[in-house]
Amino acid sequence: MEKNTEIQLNSDQEITKLIDQVMASSLNDEQYQKKMQRRKEIQDKRIAAAIPEKGLIIVNTGNGKGKTTAALGMVLRSLGHGYKVAIIQFIKGAWEPSEKLAFSHWQDQIEFHAMGEGFTWETQDRDRDLDKAAIAWAKSLEYIQNPDFKLVLLDEINIALKLGYLQIEDVLSGLEKKTLDQHIILTGRGAPPALIEKADLVTEMTLVKHPFRDQGVKAQAGIEY
Repeated sequence: MEKNTEIQLNSDQEITKLIDQVMASSLNDEQYQKKMQRRKEIQDKRIAAAIPEKGLIIVNTGNGKGKTTAALGMVLRSLGHGYKVAIIQFIKGAWEPSEKLAFSHWQDQIEFHAMGEGFTWETQDRDRDLDKAAIAWAKSLEYIQNPDFKLVLLDEINIALKLGYLQIEDVLSGLEKKTLDQHIILTGRGAPPALIEKADLVTEMTLVKHPFRDQGVKAQAGIEY
């Protein structure tokens, strides 16, 4: 594994160097073609050596907007391939989001459970929030252990972990029970280090500007919900 990582790193460094050379100098057509041919050789070699398929643990975290939106893009792709998908929402359940209506066209492929009751400052009842999170996690485990479902989205579960509604040890133990080819996406800011370490793919959304924070613009249909 360490050798593969070293090869990957060296390939990345060579590709970066090639891109820098192309961008920083005036190459004639023949020189440019040679650079691109070399890049293709590196990429083709990496693809040939890659593992054909693996069920991934995917984490979308960070303070920036788009964590759930990116996950729903993967949901749409999976539905397009004919896969069965389960979505469990841990926090946003009270919103009854438009995604639930949109995905209703794939009723034979998708299971959608909005199991939260809104944000913590709205519910103002920690015990009830704890109960709701426990119920949502139990429902999640049903799908994680069901080989019929190719993709399971645990929306805002990272928030539940951050607030102590769920224990990271329990979640990591549950992820161990997934089938080999099943993908699981966990979204929400504040993903704990142990989950990031466990994941195969981690994306951190960085907040640069936000219309509510910077301009006082409320959440809008089609953008936030």
